[in-house]
Amino acid sequence: MNADTLNAIDAIQTRCIAALDAQDMAGWLATFSTDTDASYICISAENEQRGHWIALMLDDSRARLEDRVSIVTKVWAGTYQAYRTRHFFQRLTCREANRDRFEVTSNFSIAMTPEGGVSTLLTTGVYHDLIEVTPAGALLRQRRAIYDADALPRYVVFPF
Repeated sequence: MNADTLNAIDAIQTRCIAALDAQDMAGWLATFSTDTDASYICISAENEQRGHWIALMLDDSRARLEDRVSIVTKVWAGTYQAYRTRHFFQRLTCREANRDRFEVTSNFSIAMTPEGGVSTLLTTGVYHDLIEVTPAGALLRQRRAIYDADALPRYVVFPF
């Protein structure tokens, strides 16, 4: 795998979390492939280990990713206590799955600050991504965010 490929992979992961930290849901959606099978799943490590499909967020198609954006920006707008996040990630592994697709594993931690509040650690975990790299750039085909906490300290509106 060459440096250009790794740079494209790092760039799409960085764009994704930068969009989340900016609460730019359209920007977040733009980091995913437009193919119908694009997906985002956010699940606890406990449920993942036990094989339970009880996920905090289960967007198993492009249409559901688009629904997530509408729900956060239109349906829930103004109904939750505002908060900011800061994501930190570290790519651990990257291997070619097949032509132009790469399986990438990265650790993450997310700090959150409620409006007028104090920053705390929301959670830590691991991303399992399937990323497609083409001459036009990279896009997420699948993101599985597996968070370590058995219970989160508060409600969560935005994806991890």
